[in-house]
Amino acid sequence: MTDEHLPDRPSGDDRRGFLKNTATVAMAGGLVAGYGSFVAIAGRFLYPAHHDNGQWQFVTTTDRLQMGHSLAFITPSGAKVVVARQGEGDEAENFIALSSVCPHLGCQVHWEAFRNRFFCPCHNGVFDPQGVAIAGPPAAAGQRLKRFALMVQDGLLFIQVPTETVAGPESETQTA
Repeated sequence: MTDEHLPDRPSGDDRRGFLKNTATVAMAGGLVAGYGSFVAIAGRFLYPAHHDNGQWQFVTTTDRLQMGHSLAFITPSGAKVVVARQGEGDEAENFIALSSVCPHLGCQVHWEAFRNRFFCPCHNGVFDPQGVAIAGPPAAAGQRLKRFALMVQDGLLFIQVPTETVAGPESETQTA
């Protein structure tokens, strides 16, 4: 056979060049994907999605909650809230709704009308009527109780609750 009838084969340099270019493209693609994922996660952390403020849910009638008294309330998402009446009028400003979970250790706080404060018995945490810590470990950490918005309409007291829930295996529903 003569060299004229042999098919053209790529030289070793052509194959090495092809492998080098393929490796370069793969490495660049990996870097772009990795840094792109990092930028996407950082963007979600720095600029979280806007969530709705929640929905209004009925708590009680204003005449059933007397001055200085409180009631326990659990939102649909499971948040424990204490609603207290701090004034005589029937406007929303005379009521307050605060998380009844102490931000220090997660214990249950309660309203003490005779002392005009919220109290956590686990570690003697004391919160003023607005939920700001004034004594105990929560005060040392500068913590406060989470506040919920209230609205009064036609003698009915409503609380604004988050519409998002924490999903878990026991809270999932199946559709058929």
